[in-house]
Amino acid sequence: MKHSNDTETVDIVVIGAGLSGIGAAKYLTDDFPDKSVLLLEGRDAIGGTWDLFRYPGVRSDDAVHHYGYAFKPWLHEDAIAAGGLIRDYMGETLTEFGLDEILRLRHRVTAADWSSEEARWTLHVTVADEAGNETPKLIKAGFVFSSTGYYRYDEGYEPHFEGRDDFRGDILHPQHWPEDYDHSGKRVVIIGSGATAVTMLPAMVTGEGAAAHVTMLQRTPSYVASIPRVDKVAQALVRIFGVERGYALTRFKNIWRDHFTVTVMCRFPNLGRRLLRRMTAKELPAGFDVDTHFAPPYSPWDQRLCATPDGDFFAAIRDGNADVVTDQIERFTPEGIRLKSGRTLEADVIVTATGLVMQMLGGIEPTVDGTPVRMTDSVLYRGALISGVPNWGMMLGFTKATWTLRIRNVTRLVAEVIREMDDNGYDTAVPTAPEGMPTQALFDLSAGYMQRGQAVLPRQGTSLPWQMHTTFVRDNRLFRGRLIHEDIKFSQRAVAAAPQLTSVEAAS
Repeated sequence: MKHSNDTETVDIVVIGAGLSGIGAAKYLTDDFPDKSVLLLEGRDAIGGTWDLFRYPGVRSDDAVHHYGYAFKPWLHEDAIAAGGLIRDYMGETLTEFGLDEILRLRHRVTAADWSSEEARWTLHVTVADEAGNETPKLIKAGFVFSSTGYYRYDEGYEPHFEGRDDFRGDILHPQHWPEDYDHSGKRVVIIGSGATAVTMLPAMVTGEGAAAHVTMLQRTPSYVASIPRVDKVAQALVRIFGVERGYALTRFKNIWRDHFTVTVMCRFPNLGRRLLRRMTAKELPAGFDVDTHFAPPYSPWDQRLCATPDGDFFAAIRDGNADVVTDQIERFTPEGIRLKSGRTLEADVIVTATGLVMQMLGGIEPTVDGTPVRMTDSVLYRGALISGVPNWGMMLGFTKATWTLRIRNVTRLVAEVIREMDDNGYDTAVPTAPEGMPTQALFDLSAGYMQRGQAVLPRQGTSLPWQMHTTFVRDNRLFRGRLIHEDIKFSQRAVAAAPQLTSVEAAS
């Protein structure tokens, strides 16, 4: 690595030290042991989502056996794991594979400028010390890989609620949960019906410091399915075949189980509705109005299903500690929330689990030779390279499978592009979409945050190599064989390509 007082030059920069970023750094350092790699993280700790979210009960929705890394077995008995366990797993990965040596915490990338003359990115980085003092720094890189997620960390989505300022209690968003907040003995209303609300409800009514009562207030129901917290089959596979093979077999089992479930429900939505309704009715008290509170108007997997480990969400309702109300909000009042039905929900705490604000590239707005990159005008090559943007890869995962299963395929594509440049003397690789190519939306979920996010999302094509799929099994097939297509334009910058004059020629 080359250093100056305020500039550093490296071969590859990975932005973001969450689950995807750490995985990408591991694969790229393995692929290129002789190249310099940096892993930049803007926060003061690794973990991404799992460091940001600290609300009660925060946990995974998927089994960590396949949400985690193929190269690092998940050995805890909880397949559906608490956020703290996932953070520990990432920390172990970082040190076990020496990635702590390339990690730079409190290095926030604020801008990225590509120079064709230099064939490099200049990253503008704000470096903060432990006291919060910030210093600007430049990092130049031949290739950038962004693992910055798909939503804003500094802002959650909160719709306008009439009378919000009238409420006398606390209003909290899960994305900004106060440390050591005490909700014991309080009446809580959680606005929302997604994964966060389904996670928080049982966590807030169990154990020490339990709330007096929790109500989940939803405008539209979600599908909620009970899944085992402990994967006994995974444990048996490890006992029989050992850690490495048993873990690999567990990942294989989970991937194909999920793919089969999603495929059947998408292909036969009415069957999916009936199965989920039957499963839900068995978990709820006799006479519960399942069709009002747990029969969404959309088909299964038009939005992600919410998981409840060992049915803890339903258990809280059966025990009478929690309930679900399906209605619309008229306004907040000093005592709670008045609904359009005329009913008032009294509350001491209102939790606005109302969603995310989508964002690409962590808010970085790259420029290419001074021209800003508009992500909404871009098309993604295999869901990973941005049209018109040189030497930049990005991690986007799946909507109908575990998000992080895509890490290896995406980094393999990036590695193939870099090797192509190294082997042929190129220094620039630009994905270039054919003129007039038809495009379509990148994601296929109807969730509110996805629909709001269309204004910031790139698009995809309708065929290879400008296409990605939303499940691992189908998308994995797109990464077979050679990944480089003629739509990636390779070149060498003019300065480097110019012939060198001999001393005789120079003298003449």
